[in-house]
Amino acid sequence: MSTLKVGVIGAGSISQYHLTPYKNNPNVTLLAVCDMNLDRAQKTAEEYGAPHAYSDYNELLANEEIDAVSICTWNDTHAEISIAALKAGKHVLVEKPLCRTVEEALKIEQAVKESGKILQVGFVRRYDPNAQMLRAFADNGEFGEIYYAKASYIRRLGNPGGWFADSRRSGGGPLIDIGVHVIDLCWYMMGRPKVKSVSGNTYRKLGNRSNIKNLSSYKAADYSAESNDVEDLANALIRFENGATLLVDVSFTLHAKENEGVVKLYGDKGGFEIDPEVVIVTEKHDTIINIKPQTDSKGFQFEKAFQSEIDHFVECVQTGKQPISPVEDGVEIMKILRGIYESASTGKEVYL
Repeated sequence: MSTLKVGVIGAGSISQYHLTPYKNNPNVTLLAVCDMNLDRAQKTAEEYGAPHAYSDYNELLANEEIDAVSICTWNDTHAEISIAALKAGKHVLVEKPLCRTVEEALKIEQAVKESGKILQVGFVRRYDPNAQMLRAFADNGEFGEIYYAKASYIRRLGNPGGWFADSRRSGGGPLIDIGVHVIDLCWYMMGRPKVKSVSGNTYRKLGNRSNIKNLSSYKAADYSAESNDVEDLANALIRFENGATLLVDVSFTLHAKENEGVVKLYGDKGGFEIDPEVVIVTEKHDTIINIKPQTDSKGFQFEKAFQSEIDHFVECVQTGKQPISPVEDGVEIMKILRGIYESASTGKEVYL
């Protein structure tokens, strides 16, 4: 296989989890970094040994040496840059969420079909070693029919502000930022059943709580205490055509005692928990058994998941096989997210 020549668009905080795995992959040559801030692009390119730095992504896409790109930019640019990259003949790995709206998602999907190139959506939770292990268990029928899942990702003080809190750029708050991860993870583990309807609620009660002292939290590079028009909390019930349901709630801020991350799924032969640590529940000889698989990590392995995601993207481009998180899945998840926001705004269940 020839070496894949890659460019990374966007040099913000998430980009390091693309840049480092590309650098670690022996089949990749990192050629370019692009960022609106040219100085940051140049410093990042120098740090990772990339010979080119750009402030305009169109200049990067015009570089005929580049085979593929990672898009690590604000959500409102995902569709524009993805489509431009595909038209320029590049393969694409785009950070989650795929974009902001269903309309944008469908345009990206059409561009993928017309280009014949690969687009992989950055649903990184699918690529975690524990997730892949549990998916293999599910594929082999260990849990039977998975008919119920619930996920709760609660930050008690975790509004990053900046573009994350600007709905025009982000498309929403915790639902589209962190909810997308756990909704996709559960849907993937359930076998990607067809969605029937969604019923959701969003709340803006606490703001970004910039008044809080004595407790620190992550803040975006463009953080502003005055700027915040996204929800604090979102919850939803997602119904599938096969009768299964998914219950989810996520927050940027909440009067909760502590941060919480819980992902649980239940089947008619067994159940399992992914977060905060992996546990399998089944029964043998009329006895309920809790099983803790012996793995390198009890919970989500952030760096390993990103390395696995990048390695998979490289393999797919070099071999032509389809990624396990294709554009079609990005479209379906976008339909769920926008359906939840629509349900919250209308007070009605939305049928997809």
